[in-house]
Amino acid sequence: MTHSFFKTVVISLFLPLFLPLYSTAHTQSVVSLNDAISLAQHNDAWQHQNRLKQTAIENKSIAANTFADPKVSLGVQNLPADGGHFAQEGMAQFKVAVSQMLPRGDSLAIQSAQLKLSAKQLPLQREERNAKLKRLISQLWLDAYLAQRTIALIKQDWGLFEQMAQVAKANYASAIGKTRQQDVIRAQLEIIQLEDRLTVEKQQLDTTLAQLNEWLQLFDTNQLNSLNSMAFAAITIALPTELPNITLEHAQLLKPLHYERAKAVKLLLNHPALLAIDISHQASQKAIQLSKQQYQPQWGINASYGYRDDMPSGDSRADLFSIGVSFDLPLFTHNKQDRQVAATIAESEAIKTQKYITAKQMLIEVEKELAQLKRLSQRQALYKQQLLEQTHHQAEAALTAYTNDDGDFSEVVRARITELNAKIAALKIDVNALKSVTKINYLLTQSSAFTTQHQGAH
Repeated sequence: MTHSFFKTVVISLFLPLFLPLYSTAHTQSVVSLNDAISLAQHNDAWQHQNRLKQTAIENKSIAANTFADPKVSLGVQNLPADGGHFAQEGMAQFKVAVSQMLPRGDSLAIQSAQLKLSAKQLPLQREERNAKLKRLISQLWLDAYLAQRTIALIKQDWGLFEQMAQVAKANYASAIGKTRQQDVIRAQLEIIQLEDRLTVEKQQLDTTLAQLNEWLQLFDTNQLNSLNSMAFAAITIALPTELPNITLEHAQLLKPLHYERAKAVKLLLNHPALLAIDISHQASQKAIQLSKQQYQPQWGINASYGYRDDMPSGDSRADLFSIGVSFDLPLFTHNKQDRQVAATIAESEAIKTQKYITAKQMLIEVEKELAQLKRLSQRQALYKQQLLEQTHHQAEAALTAYTNDDGDFSEVVRARITELNAKIAALKIDVNALKSVTKINYLLTQSSAFTTQHQGAH
């Protein structure tokens, strides 16, 4: 990673120590795309929340496979109403009872297994989150880069337009050549329009950098109660002057001559989002098994011990011991158990259908981005091989003709504007092509969890 990345990380990690300075000072860091992605993933509070949820579900899975606590009751029974003496009547006793309800069939083991399966979704969700963050940060970074470079291109031509306006004004004042008043006005108007265009791009840059900065802010688990980290001043971000090299994953399979839908679908099925739906479907199968356990009777065991005092004559009385079982009979199942099983089956099928819907949407998105990338590549070649060069030659020819008093000033202005627009259009094409690559890479993200399971199977 670059030196600027480590600089930014150091600022993030040691920021609490320098809070008084940080609240007033402005730190500027050149943040590359890879640096921004790494910082966003590192400071993502959602990841911390997701890990806590996984821990909670894993603990619940252990608790779910445990019997309910036994119930203990203490009491004095059969005291005589006419005296209340414990030893007066033989039926009077001090009774201790214990009862324990048993689960229906294998319901505890099934419920525990269901929760364990649900916990397996959380790492997949984190993988998808990282992939989404990479896509989001890439889009924001590229939008900011586009605005920054557009500003640079406008400023690069600003001096030329000002010079042209001054020349036109001087020529008109001295009545040299064919310069007319409308040429002076036209030159001044173009400068005003450039200024407005520059303001729009600066607004876009400020907005995008603010959105990007949101993801680069420090996240400290020790500051969650006070939320002090939210009070830190935003770091002033600067971007490099060159576009990053973003490689298209699985490029060989995605080339138009080699593309096959079946291969694309196979790649999509390894996406963390679809694998998480698979886990959810497996958990729903456990839910079906759990609902079928409701057909099983629920058993209970109870035992009691009754202590009796000696008789008034001094003879001892035998203590009493009781033991028994209880159970319910699921006889009326039509509107309860049958309906619950039917409901869980329908929910399971709905999850399976959701996987189909999600996979179909992702496949269409991949093919849409591939088609767009193909056309953008064609436009890139057109601009680099012809348009940029021709618009430059046209601008130079128009200026030469005007200088030699053989051309129109308005044509010079139009040619320069056309050349500037061509440069900005070529820049947008390059940026949009990289955006398409980042979207395709997200859609074809391959889960490391799947890879580990697949290797373990062999």
